[in-house]
Amino acid sequence: MKQLSKAVLFLTGITLVLLSNTAGAQSLREKLSAAIETASQNQLQIVAITKTPLSNIYRVELSTGEMLYADAAGDYLFAGDMYKTSAAGLMNLSAGTRTDRTVELIAAVPEEEMIIFAPDTETLATITVFTDVDCTYCRKLHGDIEELLARGVKVRYMAYPRGGVNADSYDKMISVWCSDDRHKSFSQAKNGQNLPARDCDTPVLKHYAMGNQLGITGTPALIMPDGTLVPGYMDVDRLTAMLNLK
Repeated sequence: MKQLSKAVLFLTGITLVLLSNTAGAQSLREKLSAAIETASQNQLQIVAITKTPLSNIYRVELSTGEMLYADAAGDYLFAGDMYKTSAAGLMNLSAGTRTDRTVELIAAVPEEEMIIFAPDTETLATITVFTDVDCTYCRKLHGDIEELLARGVKVRYMAYPRGGVNADSYDKMISVWCSDDRHKSFSQAKNGQNLPARDCDTPVLKHYAMGNQLGITGTPALIMPDGTLVPGYMDVDRLTAMLNLK
């Protein structure tokens, strides 16, 4: 079961089972909005409400990336993954929804906002990495960049200063994204070199917010082409095997 955010835990104690007293004429969206958006003072937003294979159960996607499930009347909410049973085993229906949502969100980010290292020859696979320049294993992953490029892997970096604006790396990442040569400054920061302080409009906090929405809690966080989230460092051989590359 996916761990709930603090905001959802807040709802668990206060609002998850309170809806039966609301007017029956209210729509499911209105009832859930009152219990989730209003009760959390809009810290949580409902992104989508969709049908599931169960006729009376609906999936509720939140702005934090979590998914809840509601009965058709909106009287009850519960958290967890939904599985379909079959002779071959269990199929996680919730996981498919999460990866589809991840692909959609990442595809909406312009590549101009990213720092991209691309192979000189044919690109065989593309990964998107949420990174922090001070993170030890982020630096280790970047140390593999030449080998990854040689194997046809395009690496697209997005910013995830752990701790947001309060992170020690936040100003460093601003300097990297404001640099005239992002590639050079990025690699210098990864090597622990001090960069001149710079300031400009950057997507750093936008990337950070998206990372939180995707459920990222640490770095590096690798997003595979199919939307699968791989937390932590992975060596080149394992990573390319996961990408079905030799």
